[in-house]
This record gives sequence, C-alpha cells and structure tokens, in this order.
Amino acid sequence: MRSGAKGGGCFFITVVSVCFFLCMFVSAIPVYAAGEMYVWGWNEDGQCNVPEPNTGFTAIAAGGYQSIGRKANSSILAWGDNVQGQCNVPEPNTGFTAIAGGGFHSLGLKTNGSIVVWGDNFYNQLNVPEPNTGFTAISAGFIHSLGLKADGSIVAWGWNDYNQCNVPSPNTGFTAIATGYSHSLGLKSDGSIVAWGWNDYGQCNVPSPNTGFTAIATGRAHSLGLKTDGSIVAWGSNGSGQCAVPSPNTSFKAISAGWYHSLGLKTNGSVVAWGDNGLGQCTVPSPNTGFKAISANGYNSIALKGCLYNMAGDLNDDCKVDFGDFAIMAENWLIDCYMNPSNPACASK
Repeated sequence: MRSGAKGGGCFFITVVSVCFFLCMFVSAIPVYAAGEMYVWGWNEDGQCNVPEPNTGFTAIAAGGYQSIGRKANSSILAWGDNVQGQCNVPEPNTGFTAIAGGGFHSLGLKTNGSIVVWGDNFYNQLNVPEPNTGFTAISAGFIHSLGLKADGSIVAWGWNDYNQCNVPSPNTGFTAIATGYSHSLGLKSDGSIVAWGWNDYGQCNVPSPNTGFTAIATGRAHSLGLKTDGSIVAWGSNGSGQCAVPSPNTSFKAISAGWYHSLGLKTNGSVVAWGDNGLGQCTVPSPNTGFKAISANGYNSIALKGCLYNMAGDLNDDCKVDFGDFAIMAENWLIDCYMNPSNPACASK
C-alpha cells in the first residue's frame, strides 16, 4: 500500500501541473452557461421554474407535469407538480446515471444498475421486477415503465391494458427504449424498431424501410425515429402536425416527443420544434444555439446548454479545467487506490 501511495503522489503532482497549464488557456475562451437548463411550455405547476442555481446539470427529463435534472455530482432535482410525490427523490440522492419522467412517477438509474422509483404507484408503475440489477437505460410512460438490461432484454411493468408491457419475442438485442402514453418502442442493434401496445393511430406501425435507425422517441400517440443520415421519420397521430418534420429534414442528432409536439436537436446545437404550440411548447427560447440535449413530455419542452467547446478534463461540466476537476480526479484516485488496493494501477511494482 505504501508503494501504491507513493506512485499516487506522482499522479497528484502531474494533475496539478496539468490543471495549472490548462487553466491559463481556458480562462479566456467564451462559453455558454455550463449545464444550464431551459424549460418552456405549460407552467401551471411550476415545471418551468428551474431551481437556482441553474447550472451544473448533465441530464434532463420532462415528465407529464414535472421536470427532472441530474447534476454533475450525480444527484437529482425534481420540481413541478408533486401531488403524488413524483418530485420527492428518495435518499440517498446520489450515484444516479440516468433519469426519466412519467405522468405522475419518476425513475432514476443508479451506477450499480438498479432502478429507483418514486411517485404514484396505483398501477404498479413503481414495482420494478426482481432482480433489480443490470439495467443500463430507463424510460417512463404515462403510467408504465421500461428498463433495458445489459444483456439487451427489456423489462416492463405498470399499466398494461393495451399490452404496452408485453415485450415481443425475441426479447433480445435491444439498445434503446422509449415509452408513450400507452405504447412502447425498442431499438434493435441492427437499426430496426420494434413497437407494441396501443395502436389506434398507427403509432406502432413503423414505416418501411425499418432499418438504419439510431434513436427513438414516443409522444402520446405518435412515434419518432432518427436515421443514420440525420433525418427524422415520424408516424402515428398527426392532428397537431406533430409528425410533420420541418424542412430541411437533415443534420439531426437527437429527438424527443411530447404529447402533441416533437423536438429535434441539430448538430449545430439548435433545437427544432413542431406540432401543437398552444402553450408555447414549440417556442424555443433565444438564442437558439449551444444546446446539447433535449426532452419533451406532456405540454413541456426542456433543453440543456453546455460548453461552447468540448474540453478534455472538464469533469464537472463548468466549461473550465480547474481545481474542481482536480478534486474529482483526486477523489476517483482515492476510491480506486485506497478503497480498492487490489487495483493494478495502484499495486506496487
């Protein structure tokens, strides 16, 4: 152990030197507010009122009536309608890697692959099937939930009146999941989409050719798929134009869908919104640039701004490489080398 600690001292000195060196150069770089969240649309329950400080967010999720954000320290903040406790994040509020918002319930994925759930449970949407481990992704429908396992299988629970929890066979090879009001989508490793559940508006009828998809999203009764060429395919209910992707339908890198509207994130950091705009959910705040993530649900839209430039070593998303990042590196080293002395990187040579 002493020998490992000695090697760690060299590591500390190196990190300090690198931090001082990089800080001299990044201080003059113009940046957007790091991890700043923008929420727009319906605000009757305060779901657009981001708690201060509005910074340091690394992930976002829109629920039916609540908004959720994951901070750089892996904790979760939730606000908006809380009538069913969907904003009361259970303790310990740490170690989260992903978040999702349903109608009146919320989900958080832990670093150990388990799912934490809170809020309304009238339809068992909080009852994660055992074993609650090995999950890599989560999605929350209005009153049902999905979890993606590391082995490529999907676990579904909650309201099942439309068979939205009956994952079609073979339940394997999935890489992404999405949940609508009462239908579900799964993206396969071969780029095809599997859809099941409520289909009154054709939201489960994936257009041909069902191939080349890289991402999926679901609204109340419509579905979106992002193609490898950066175009978006939309199908299902189109009463508010939520399936009418604006031209040019190209250069998209992420998608999301609310109940009657849709969002697309462009490679240049701008957000495109279309469909119902009765509550301003398609009116993207200015300046429409610098966005790095989007989420939509209900009558709301959320977008996350980040750094103007991607900087190696910026571990806490503050658009700087400084002692905050050094502290994270040091903490990680302490965990690896003192809590896990068998780590080969810390072992004596």
